[in-house]
Amino acid sequence: GDKSSCVENASTLNFTSSSSVRGLNSTCIGKAPLSSSRSVCRSCTPLMGYSVTSSSAVSAHTAASVVVAVVEGRGLARGEVGMASIDLKNPEVILSQFADNTTYAKVITKLKILTPLEIIMSNTACDVGNTTKLFSLITEHFKNVTFTTVQRKYFNETKGLEYLEQLCASEFSTVFMEVQSKYYCLAAAAALLKYVEFIQNSVYAPKSLKVRFQGSEKTAMIDSSSAQNLELVINNRDSRNGHTLFGVLNYTKTPGGSRRLRSNILEPLVDAETINTRLDCVQELLQDEELFFGLQAVISKFLDTEQLLSVLVQIPKQDTVKTAESKITNLIYLKHTLELVEPLKVKHMNLSDSAMDFTLIRLLSFYLPGTFNCIYFGSDFYLWYVGMITQLAEKYNLPMKTSFSSARGFFIQMNVDCSALPNGQLPSEFTKITKMKNTYSFTSADLIKMNERCQESLREIYHMTYLIVCKLLNEIYEHIHCLYKLSDIVSMLDMLLSFAHACTLSDYVRPEFTDTLAIKQGWHPILEKIAMEKPVSNNTYLTEGNNFVIITGPNMSGKSTYLKQIALCQIMAQIGSYVPAEYCSFRIAEQIFTRIGMDDDIETNASTFMKEMKEITYIIQNANDKSLIIIDELGRGTSAEEGIGICYAACEYLLNLKAFTLFATHFLELCHIDALYPNVENYHFEVQHVRSSAGNKEKIAYTYTLSKGYTEEKNYGLKAAEVSSLPSSIILDAKEITNHIAKQILHRQKSTPEMMKQRATYHLAMRLVQTARNSRLDPDSLRIYLKGLKKKYEASYPAPEQNSEQQ
Repeated sequence: GDKSSCVENASTLNFTSSSSVRGLNSTCIGKAPLSSSRSVCRSCTPLMGYSVTSSSAVSAHTAASVVVAVVEGRGLARGEVGMASIDLKNPEVILSQFADNTTYAKVITKLKILTPLEIIMSNTACDVGNTTKLFSLITEHFKNVTFTTVQRKYFNETKGLEYLEQLCASEFSTVFMEVQSKYYCLAAAAALLKYVEFIQNSVYAPKSLKVRFQGSEKTAMIDSSSAQNLELVINNRDSRNGHTLFGVLNYTKTPGGSRRLRSNILEPLVDAETINTRLDCVQELLQDEELFFGLQAVISKFLDTEQLLSVLVQIPKQDTVKTAESKITNLIYLKHTLELVEPLKVKHMNLSDSAMDFTLIRLLSFYLPGTFNCIYFGSDFYLWYVGMITQLAEKYNLPMKTSFSSARGFFIQMNVDCSALPNGQLPSEFTKITKMKNTYSFTSADLIKMNERCQESLREIYHMTYLIVCKLLNEIYEHIHCLYKLSDIVSMLDMLLSFAHACTLSDYVRPEFTDTLAIKQGWHPILEKIAMEKPVSNNTYLTEGNNFVIITGPNMSGKSTYLKQIALCQIMAQIGSYVPAEYCSFRIAEQIFTRIGMDDDIETNASTFMKEMKEITYIIQNANDKSLIIIDELGRGTSAEEGIGICYAACEYLLNLKAFTLFATHFLELCHIDALYPNVENYHFEVQHVRSSAGNKEKIAYTYTLSKGYTEEKNYGLKAAEVSSLPSSIILDAKEITNHIAKQILHRQKSTPEMMKQRATYHLAMRLVQTARNSRLDPDSLRIYLKGLKKKYEASYPAPEQNSEQQ
């Protein structure tokens, strides 16, 4: 229980400046690192060195409370990254260690999810002239976050393991089996815990923290660019706008439930069993109205249990009346929280295996009255004081009243004109007289003695209170794992209730998990909340046999919305939510990548083209067979010839994977790739041509309906030219040249009968494999289905003329 067991003397910490601060000709005033007022640069200790943050950090991170330490291996171990984080509002240490490539995509993604208040790195990462790529990338991506560098020696894996063994609650000690050889995350933990305890001016109580190792293999990876493209938690037009996936699903009642929902959206699950367990819970809540409203009523009464835990497990380095008052207040909050356990148990039986509620409530019921008795004991002095002032007021017939200040203690005040006083003066009994206008402040010898006795009694009360609080907290620490469990259950229940609530407001359906992505009449969940009427529904079907879909259609026909819809539905399914569709089946995606074209992509410029290349490079480097890849309008930032070439090459690379890929494009030449690759399917968004009442102008009516095949709107640019003021001769020449080029391309890409047969055979084989894996048909129905497959296969390619009679 020694407070110094986990942290050495704070003065031994030697903080150094980050490279982004060097050269600033300004004096930085020493502030607490978590000060609410932040300047461009600030001193993080009274010693030496600086941390840096932009002036916008205040508004951008008012809710941020996570501190993260990041360290990378050196030499041959470069690319191996360790991370440790703790939320100052939630006493849980999260450790991560993983190998990353040169883009450091995993690091950036994890940091984006954490939305850190402060990032700690080694000073060697930003040495002048030798700044590491990781440090440069992190500072580039997190310009509004405070950066602090500490000496490399504080990233010590041995110390990190020691700190964790001292602080980790015994019920979470299995984490040591996972991290004992994860040297970099242990090193990050050492620097993190030392720094946090320094800036908080407190230490964590022994065996009080929850420690968890979070491997990247347990959740799907959604890179920060994809999260932004899909508007998962932040609206791209207005950050205060709730038109996001988080906004669609967020009907949580507690801060913990809201935080859990956000983290789940950004890191969906990949374990089908866990997802189905969540879906079972949501289904039960939807089927049992009494259970739903009963749980929701109880959950809404819970305070922020995670933040409450965070306060309880911290031991201040200096004991003051203020800290004692804070502890008492939080113990009262804890009592209120625990009193909600019994009604929650009635509804949620998973709590019944723990006696923690009765044990802790008994402890609180025993100790808290003693604490209040101390306070009541102190109130006797105040009653004596009031009585004395009343007697003096009657004795001298003056309007005396009680008053108190921290500097003077108890004293007497009086509002009276000096002419009302005998000889214009107060009686000689009173001393230390001050006057401001007609207000007199004074005291007496008896009152001075009473103040001294009162201060002595207050110190005694404080001491008694502190002993009671410390004894109670020590006993609570023995049951701290139960409070973590309660916090976890409350936040999880809150999120599941939120999913059920969202279902009651729309016609969502429970997803299934197979090896197929099949959505029947699905729609965009965010668009549904914005639009006055329900969005147009569309079907989606991808299997291992046709895992690559090319989508065409003119601008504004619905391609981008449809692509986002697929990704959003996939994420909703993998977090345990119902999905906006009539029926849906998903293959678990380990990564979800999106490259969504923006309006400014139409402009051909170098910056847009480089952005495209970075995004497609990232996808190609990180995608695997279990990825969901969505690409919209690749190659728009360069010439048509180069754009087609880049798209074709990217498609051929991705076609070698078993990833599910949806690729929207304006390059119709790309559609003919299906002649070479039988796993490619073409779809397009239909449009209708409507003539004006005058009959001389034609406009396009968008149906937003997806159909098989590629778009017939081959000359969308020519149609736009026809309604412009271009001379008709130019338009006719353009049509003739376009038709000539199109015929040449079609002739080169025309499928031979042998190619068509190979394609048909491939599709038949994949359908048979899929049927063997997933069919639930009875023997007779299966026989009929297989006969239908055979007929479809025979009709899908032309038989050679010489064998027609034999066929």
